[in-house]
Amino acid sequence: MKIKLGLLYGGKSAEHEVSLLTARAVSRAIDFNKYEVYPIFITKKGEWRKGNALIGAAESVEMLQFGEGVNKPNNITSFLPAETANAAIVEKKVDTNLDVIFPLLHGPNGEDGTVQGLLEVLNLPYVGNGVLASAAGMDKVVMKQLFAQAGLSQVPYVHFIRNEWKNNQAELLQRMEKSLKWPLFVKPANLGSSVGITKAGNRDELLKAIEFAFKYDRKIIVEQGIVAREIEMSVLGNDNPRCSVVGEVLPTKDFYDYDAKYKDGTTNYAIPAEVSDELYKKIEDAAIRAFKVLDCSGLVRADFFITEEEEVVINEVNTMPGFTPISMYPKLWIESGLSYSSLIEELIDLAIERFEEKQQLDHSKDGE
Repeated sequence: MKIKLGLLYGGKSAEHEVSLLTARAVSRAIDFNKYEVYPIFITKKGEWRKGNALIGAAESVEMLQFGEGVNKPNNITSFLPAETANAAIVEKKVDTNLDVIFPLLHGPNGEDGTVQGLLEVLNLPYVGNGVLASAAGMDKVVMKQLFAQAGLSQVPYVHFIRNEWKNNQAELLQRMEKSLKWPLFVKPANLGSSVGITKAGNRDELLKAIEFAFKYDRKIIVEQGIVAREIEMSVLGNDNPRCSVVGEVLPTKDFYDYDAKYKDGTTNYAIPAEVSDELYKKIEDAAIRAFKVLDCSGLVRADFFITEEEEVVINEVNTMPGFTPISMYPKLWIESGLSYSSLIEELIDLAIERFEEKQQLDHSKDGE
């Protein structure tokens, strides 16, 4: 009997398009002989739309967008718009008895623990990280504070919210210029895929970068630039995670921005990267420590800077890395001997394993 799998994608986020690319890539890699795949599309307005089972891989992102005001794709029929998120999930749970949900959402309202919380309340198994890991992994400031508790090396940074910037701009500028060295990288605290990130080499550029970042989030983080190799490692598992080979990002642009990741395809990668066995062990240890301090499950891509002295400096982790054809996470596992389709199957198995473990918990008073 086929496993009934719900693909959840789109989302009310600046990373909506990235999610669509990920969903298309996953649909191409899924074994339709093993899985019965149901699309659940969230529009940019936050409306939930669901369709009948896919009969094959989506050849374009347009084929995965449906509902009011959107062209109907050729391989999805009987669209049933849902008025609420609960209705979208619950009704399809009843109609098709979904075995597991695969959230392919990036950024706020999807990767940040909100959807994970909904699925937990509905008692539905789902792929990937839980509420805590998703929320902490989305907020770069909270993430860095937890990494510090785990003793992980990081670049110096300053963070603040919009109200603090409005009322204490001069003080914050003085703090940044005193404690950080140029160039600086200005980032929204709660976005991924390099959305809203700007490199600043002087005060004027810094001011413009901060205003730009505030378009995406109320909390900003300003990090000191570092001369180092950009190294990434994929982590897979629940209680006993394992790591892939390492990869190195070799951007041809000034830095690894959104276009380099998803549009122009000009970034080069070294997979596997040239690292010594000793350095690999240091990166692996840091990746697993980061995975465990956030209480992660399923999948994580851990990003590092490696200095000339081979100091391992953690940049961040991504709790829902992209599965696009040029994404690093699946590439690293393919190089490690795990195919794209097998990776998806293992993630689904890990989701079911975690769900079944939770069902063993006793929620009655005093074990009655």
